[in-house]
Amino acid sequence: MSDEVAKPAAGERIGFGIACALVGLFGMAVMDACAKFLGEGYAVSQIILARNFFGLMTILAFVVFSSGGLANLRPRRPVLLLARACANLGAAFLFFTGLRYMPLADAFAIAFAAPLFITALSVPVLGEHVGIRRWAAVIFGFLGVLVVVQPGTSAFRIEALLPLGAAFCYAIAMLIGRKQTRFLSTSAILFWPSLIAVTVTLAMMPAQWQTPTLPDLGLFIFMGVIGTAGMMLITQGYRFAPAAVIAPFDYSVLLWGVIFGWVIWQDVPGAEVWIGSAMLIASGLYILHRETRKPKETAPPAGPMGPTS
Repeated sequence: MSDEVAKPAAGERIGFGIACALVGLFGMAVMDACAKFLGEGYAVSQIILARNFFGLMTILAFVVFSSGGLANLRPRRPVLLLARACANLGAAFLFFTGLRYMPLADAFAIAFAAPLFITALSVPVLGEHVGIRRWAAVIFGFLGVLVVVQPGTSAFRIEALLPLGAAFCYAIAMLIGRKQTRFLSTSAILFWPSLIAVTVTLAMMPAQWQTPTLPDLGLFIFMGVIGTAGMMLITQGYRFAPAAVIAPFDYSVLLWGVIFGWVIWQDVPGAEVWIGSAMLIASGLYILHRETRKPKETAPPAGPMGPTS
């Protein structure tokens, strides 16, 4: 299958974009669980290095067997490439550090401020239209996050700011990625930030490297492969649907966080987690309902391309 840049079509494939994002988000949840487990014995920089190095190998393998080959990695608009790389790296450092000190589900819940950031910024940055009902659904989902986190409790200790900062960086990275789908292949969008992350973290290794055991090495490899595959699917989701539509489905990761946290770390979720999760899922399903009922647009909104146009 070709990895060429998608051309504007007569209407965006909303359902396909949502499906890609949901599967990709599951892969990202698995990657985060691996990162939390490995974070108990390795530096965050080493985890990010492994995640991106083996991710690069996955991307290159995909590119070699796709039509167009290495030409699909041709860089364009380096300012946007660098900006996305910085946002991705910031999100990774903040979130993986937060995982050291918080249960997986709690970190996911706080990070779910990202859809609100994405929805708010998609209007001025991408020129996308967000209707009142979609705004209401996203806000309802954010209230679900508050139910899970329980304001005023220990969830709002200082380390809770780490996944919140990661959410903001993630939102910026996703919005830049949405713009990049107009002139870059999915592989190129993922390859260059990963290469920059490898370069930065490799420079940190002389002071922080710890040789992994054989089982941990396997987990490092698995984390890199499944994380990259997940990001490729999420990026495809943003290629086929507006940012404000895809964003609420990030909430599905919370359920995986609850399950993984329960099974691996015996973090038993309280009633507030289930209530908040139900609110989050309801908001995502309502977005899907609205998007599958309304007439398709004749073309996706072009939106401002920014200073690198």
